[in-house]
Amino acid sequence: MSVVLVDSGGANIGSVRYALQRLGVEASLSADAATIRAADRVILPGVGAAAPAMARLRETGLVEVLRGLGQPVLGVCLGMQLLCTHSDEGDVDGLGVIDARVRRLRGGDGLRVPHMGWNRVHRVAPHPLCAGDAEAGWAYFVHAYAVPRCAATLATCEHGEVFSAAIGRANFMGVQYHPERSAALGVALLRNFLA
Repeated sequence: MSVVLVDSGGANIGSVRYALQRLGVEASLSADAATIRAADRVILPGVGAAAPAMARLRETGLVEVLRGLGQPVLGVCLGMQLLCTHSDEGDVDGLGVIDARVRRLRGGDGLRVPHMGWNRVHRVAPHPLCAGDAEAGWAYFVHAYAVPRCAATLATCEHGEVFSAAIGRANFMGVQYHPERSAALGVALLRNFLA
């Protein structure tokens, strides 16, 4: 199986690559349209901000490439947010393959934003990505923006408000948490995506 990590300028490439290696998969990093189109699985990782990440995807000519993919695509953290229609972070349009708007977390009494650390994830809709050991458990989050619960929500989390921990529509899926740092839940989710 060929797995490609999209080079969107994100900072978590190494940890995602290492997590896949532990599952026996060697993933390549690429911004080449032909390589991405030919992959069996595509992962859009990301740690950073929406506007610079979308600018990089536009500069490399990957916006339409990613929108047109038919194989399973997984967005991780910022990568998940980029799958959506629009992000309030930088007031930028995303890839638009999932009809949702990314909004800043409100936080609350004793709750800091960005949301950093371990939190519970609960599946709310059946989907192969969140099956088995990936249905519920503890996951590691680092984010200040999130997708509110919407029609595409597969799993939720709460940090001052309920937000989407996982989303999916057709072949496009995303998780707000970092599966590469989320122990058993993350391993199960990556296995499901590869399967």
